[in-house]
Amino acid sequence: MPKSAYDVVLPVKDRSCVVFASPHSGRDYPWTFLRSTMLDQHVIRSSEDAFVDQMFDCAPEYGAAFIKAGAPRAFVDLNRSAGELDPALIEGVRRRGHNPRIASGLGVIPRVVANGRAIYRGKLTLAEAQRRIESYWHPYHQKLQSLLDAAHQRHGQAVLIDCHSMPHEAMDSVARSGVKRPDIVLGDRFGTAAAGEVVDRVEAALCAAGFVVTRNTPFAGAYITQAYGRPAQAQHAVQVEIDRSLYMNEKLIRPNGDFETVQRALREVVAKVAQIGLGRVPLAAE
Repeated sequence: MPKSAYDVVLPVKDRSCVVFASPHSGRDYPWTFLRSTMLDQHVIRSSEDAFVDQMFDCAPEYGAAFIKAGAPRAFVDLNRSAGELDPALIEGVRRRGHNPRIASGLGVIPRVVANGRAIYRGKLTLAEAQRRIESYWHPYHQKLQSLLDAAHQRHGQAVLIDCHSMPHEAMDSVARSGVKRPDIVLGDRFGTAAAGEVVDRVEAALCAAGFVVTRNTPFAGAYITQAYGRPAQAQHAVQVEIDRSLYMNEKLIRPNGDFETVQRALREVVAKVAQIGLGRVPLAAE
């Protein structure tokens, strides 16, 4: 079993209503898990948001909390509902309507990694699935909500920046359309997960750092953005998807020559985003 459900770093001095999170960068792959898979130690990492935590872990320096997953995405996906159980993988689970994520093998306990490669030879027991959810999914989400609650209590509002990475090929269709290829996609569930001013501030910070940014296509935000985005209650959630090829060799899962350059640019972004809401009336839905 992975050693921890999450790691949290709090600022020495709390001065931000923003919480940065990286739910897919967990990379604790215990041998007991690896022994149960069909994949080697390299391929199993292909759906991991490798190094995303290193891009945003400077947040506490700017007064914001930072939380990252301990367990890897291939083990349990924290950006899925705890009820998204895959009947093709988990014994005793009945199919309930059509869920495209579950159908593609990307439920809360994933059946596949990138490019549809199967993780297991057979099925998992329902008890094993529930054990992972109870030991990792629930603790992560309980801690995340507690961080947002604390930010809201201190500052009158809370903003979640949910940090992810995407394969370079994810934007091929956009590039073919003649539009400049985006480096980053912001997801706010088409305006329902965060006030427009919050998303505008995040986008402005990214653009000022030299990134090409688009919104909601092809990633509008998944479970976390939908579940935590409550702008009417002054709790906002914005998903950030970064093109992995900017800072890593996707095939080798290693930092490339631009890693430190991108890291420095995102540090500037984090510094600006952490200032959202400072000295202002809490933001609600527009």
